[in-house]
Amino acid sequence: MYGNRRLLLAAVFSAIVFVSMPDLSAQLNHLPWILKYNTGQNIQPIFHGWSRNPDDSFMMHFGYLNRNYVESLNVPVGLNNSLELSGLGLDQGQPTYFYPRFHNFAFSVQVPSDWGERELVWAVTVYGRTDQAVAWLQPEWEISDPSASRSGRRASSGNQPPTINNLIAVPVTLPGAATLTTLVSDDGLPQGQPEVRELAVGQETPPTLLPGPGSVQSPINLPQLPPAPDRTTARRLADPRPEGVSVSWIVWRGPNGASFDPIHSAALNGQTTTTATFTMPGTYVLRATVTDRALSTSSEVSVTVREP
Repeated sequence: MYGNRRLLLAAVFSAIVFVSMPDLSAQLNHLPWILKYNTGQNIQPIFHGWSRNPDDSFMMHFGYLNRNYVESLNVPVGLNNSLELSGLGLDQGQPTYFYPRFHNFAFSVQVPSDWGERELVWAVTVYGRTDQAVAWLQPEWEISDPSASRSGRRASSGNQPPTINNLIAVPVTLPGAATLTTLVSDDGLPQGQPEVRELAVGQETPPTLLPGPGSVQSPINLPQLPPAPDRTTARRLADPRPEGVSVSWIVWRGPNGASFDPIHSAALNGQTTTTATFTMPGTYVLRATVTDRALSTSSEVSVTVREP
């Protein structure tokens, strides 16, 4: 039960010992931590914390870090993407299509009220490396308002998350596109601009990468890439989403990515419409997220894309 926890603590201790070594510059010559990578890197699952349900069961909240800055990765459910719960199999609704960089509070898994001190482990293997997120009911990790945590904003008094209903998507034959229609509803809150959580001091601007002493070559500072629509980092700039209720889409599972137009579809008379364009045949699970720019709700729909 405690094996994974001991491994995590050992890894943290090793990291502390490493950075405290006096000859850090020598280490940088062989371990280029300061470099950014377009492709070829691993995926780190993340456990964000847990919350209580009204029926006394619990929700375990997960996200991930795809360490690549450009490459998206498809890792189907199985031995390389496993999240096993009480012998029910490896599939607990986790993503199989991973966008670059951080994606916080991507999904949640419900566990029973008698969960106790058991662990829930999400393991992902990419490029021969396996990384895990170990979830358990650590008291300090309880989240009182997971919906506000997912939005990256402070909750507004009385505001309830909007609701969404997806219509069934018809099959698509390449090079055709799918029309995605959703029915949404909301309580009209919040009014005005939602309050944004301030970034910590020192995080207002991205760091400038510098080469380590004696590095063979200087690191490449990649241009700023547009994030996937589900990114939940706090914003200090203008919110790109339209005022009121809007819906955005991502590929949750599938062999390849897709492009969505518009990226954020504003609700008109309780309905939104988005066009999804695919380049590869296969079965896709698309996730729609409706937001009032403070709280959000997600739902999924399956789309079959056929060859010409």
